[in-house]
Amino acid sequence: MKSLRDPKRKPVHPGELLREDTLPALGMTQAELAKRLGVSRLSVSELLLEKRALSADMAIRVGRLTNTTPEAWLRMQQAVDLWELEQNPKRYRHIEPIAA
Repeated sequence: MKSLRDPKRKPVHPGELLREDTLPALGMTQAELAKRLGVSRLSVSELLLEKRALSADMAIRVGRLTNTTPEAWLRMQQAVDLWELEQNPKRYRHIEPIAA
């Protein structure tokens, strides 16, 4: 199945969006974000540095804080996850499709 996204370009990680757009727009620090979300500063830091994937729990928290939907945040993370896995197509080459 073909995708509309550019396979050569990595999608934006939710942490990048938070780091580059959301936090500056809100004038909020990482520590304040962590406090408002009810999570550790380490969790926020790792997410913002793109060392951690955005979980469903975090998507709900971020969505609630920013008045957006958790689904939007999860779709963003899903796009990153799929892109990263698709960078190694050999991993799936042995799987042959079955005819319906």
